[in-house]
Amino acid sequence: MAYKSLRAFVDALEQAGELVRIKEFVDPVLEIAEITDRVSKTPDRNKALLFENTGTGFPLLINAMGSDRRMCMALGINHLDDAMNDVDGLLKKMSTPKNGLLEKLAMLPELSKFASWMPKVVSGRGACQEVVMEKPDLGKLPILKCWPEDGGRFITLPAIHTREPNLGIRNIGMYRMQVFEPTMTGMHWHKHKVSARHFNEYKKLGKRMPVAVALGGDPVYTYAATAPLPDNVDEYMLAGFLRKKKVELVRCITQPEIEVPADADIIIEGYVDPSEDLIWEGPFGDHTGYYSLPDWYPRFHVTAITHRKDAIYPATIVGIPPQEDAWIGKATERIFLTPIKMTMVPEITDMNMPVEGVFHNLVITTIDKEYAGQGQKVMNAMWGAGQMMFNKILVLSDGVKKSGIKIDDYKQLAKYVLNNINPLTDVYFSQGPMDVLDHSCTKMGFGGKMCIDGTAKTEEEITEPLTEYKMPNNFSSENISTKHPEIVSINQRLMAEWDIPVLFISVKKDRQNHVTELHEQLCALPGMEGIKMILYVEHTVDANDIADVLWRFCNNLDPRRDHFYGKKLPILGLDGTRKTKKYDNFDRPWPNIIAADNETIEKINRKWSKLGLGEMLNSPSLRYSTQLYRGGATVLDSE
Repeated sequence: MAYKSLRAFVDALEQAGELVRIKEFVDPVLEIAEITDRVSKTPDRNKALLFENTGTGFPLLINAMGSDRRMCMALGINHLDDAMNDVDGLLKKMSTPKNGLLEKLAMLPELSKFASWMPKVVSGRGACQEVVMEKPDLGKLPILKCWPEDGGRFITLPAIHTREPNLGIRNIGMYRMQVFEPTMTGMHWHKHKVSARHFNEYKKLGKRMPVAVALGGDPVYTYAATAPLPDNVDEYMLAGFLRKKKVELVRCITQPEIEVPADADIIIEGYVDPSEDLIWEGPFGDHTGYYSLPDWYPRFHVTAITHRKDAIYPATIVGIPPQEDAWIGKATERIFLTPIKMTMVPEITDMNMPVEGVFHNLVITTIDKEYAGQGQKVMNAMWGAGQMMFNKILVLSDGVKKSGIKIDDYKQLAKYVLNNINPLTDVYFSQGPMDVLDHSCTKMGFGGKMCIDGTAKTEEEITEPLTEYKMPNNFSSENISTKHPEIVSINQRLMAEWDIPVLFISVKKDRQNHVTELHEQLCALPGMEGIKMILYVEHTVDANDIADVLWRFCNNLDPRRDHFYGKKLPILGLDGTRKTKKYDNFDRPWPNIIAADNETIEKINRKWSKLGLGEMLNSPSLRYSTQLYRGGATVLDSE
């Protein structure tokens, strides 16, 4: 289904009971984000929010794709697997050998469909250019400041349009934009992004780089800008395929080299000058749940702002999961499963990215296994596949085929995987490119990876017999805590209730090599036989909160650097605690987790009854206040 504007999508959400209009004035600085965080983290109250009084001439839509149902509505489908099946059917038809003339002729309608999805440039002005600001001013838009330590206000849902200067190939990406002046922002594109490569080409040519930013329009445009497409594949072709209607584009007014969707809500035109000095951009409360720290990025200069007469400003917040981006990521997981299977790893049967892994940190993959070493083959293929190169922890299983376990049945899957591994031989460590937002890496953008091959082992792969785990009667968490007072909490529920041989421990470090030494001592205690892994997190985390443990652990672990084995028992220890110069010889700054400040929380508490959101929801940030360290966005090393 194609939406002719963001307002049309708003109307559809409202008719479906998926939207709440908020008429009370709410400040885009911190307040909108705090309200959204409360709503998005309450499953039975999770709605899209339209803030109609933002102190500007524009209403603001947020959390519009923040649930499975709303993500499906944005894509015009009933279930995310519908999009996957569409892609699967198309690729199979296109790739099947055609032996005769009739079979080839039968493909003509499919080719015609393919052509109908290609974007088309139309003449004249589009609805997105109905109003041209006499003097462009970003201050007239309700741009958010989301979190207290953010460096300023950020445009958070921009579809950023660039063109490669030599071949003219278009790219649409999504990168945050910090506002510095009424007509200047930062352009936060990382070095591995396509737009950054375009920037480097303009730098070689000594030319200004034209850029345009589209906001709103059909929500499919927003999704397409986030999609991990191969280089040189037009994002608007994907958008046309998903909406079953081609995207009509118009040329920008001051940057005519760039075309934008005619039915977008707001367009910001401008340029980046490669000869200019970079600007110090950030910090920013990011999708990892931690602040991404400031760094140098290009300046974007605004030359025009145009918009529809009835424009709506779209925004999102990211932070401690789950947030709206989790559902966007889930759509990507489904839509791109078939291309990964068909082009690189045909044995893959399913893939799952748990929200606690914030996309790339933790990926679970099931395969049809037919021969020894197939798990390693899949591991290497996936770590070489597009943005999967940023994956930190890969878990492999053939459990779906062998035992009927569903990939999202995490308890049964964990039991299957861990009972199928020898920690010494079936866990693999490597290193390679990592997301620049990964703060655990010793060097930015380069760090360790880990693959847990939990597939059933063939005769060639077995080094010693594997048996199902049962927790020994002489295991005692009380004994462990008594002997080691630095341990703040222990979670043995996975072992005791589900026979999963893994232990979660939160520990307060007070010396170098503390966790390694503690692990060795624990491996020598009675009752530890059969345990495969111990995951360590810092003392501020409750080891009994599995979701928080996994979120913090996945963020703070560099698997290659932070793993060790016991000598008496070959239990794999993984150190997911915070790393410091004092105790870990870690030289990079360490970011704080993200939480609202008390003043904002109290403001929203007082305003809640006027918002039309029902009984007051408590701030999710309250549960994390005890986990914050001193130092603002960057933790003080002395903490």
